[in-house]
Amino acid sequence: MLIDNHTFALLKRTIKKDGLLELPAFGNSMYPFIQQGNLCRFIPCPSSQLKKGDVILYYSQTGQLIAHRFVNVTNIDNQLFFLFKGDTNLGYDQLIREEFILGKLASVQKKRLTIIPQHFLARCWGKMILTFPFLSGMLRKYINRKFKLQF
Repeated sequence: MLIDNHTFALLKRTIKKDGLLELPAFGNSMYPFIQQGNLCRFIPCPSSQLKKGDVILYYSQTGQLIAHRFVNVTNIDNQLFFLFKGDTNLGYDQLIREEFILGKLASVQKKRLTIIPQHFLARCWGKMILTFPFLSGMLRKYINRKFKLQF
């Protein structure tokens, strides 16, 4: 989802003030864990508490609002940069500075089912997708076929 700097600032104030931010999912980079139209709830989370595999909402250098898995943090010239990756993406996202992180995924509402990322199966999925990169390629092929057949 493309947004401008003013919208990003508004979302950052909102999550800080209200303690949560709910947004519908757009795209298929986190399929099947998050699917288009699912309602995602994000909560504030200090960067020091991020764990590998957490799904983090951030504002990208291209002006997109993205929710991808946290992979790693690195220090470059005394500034922290964070690395993220979508479950079905073959490569990593561009490094993101700390101030562009909005929050951590707290739940995903799928019709009548609510998924909590701390659930054992959700944590296992996150670890598997980051440990075995070939899974992303398999998912990407599946999605390409699935959506090609729908149109």
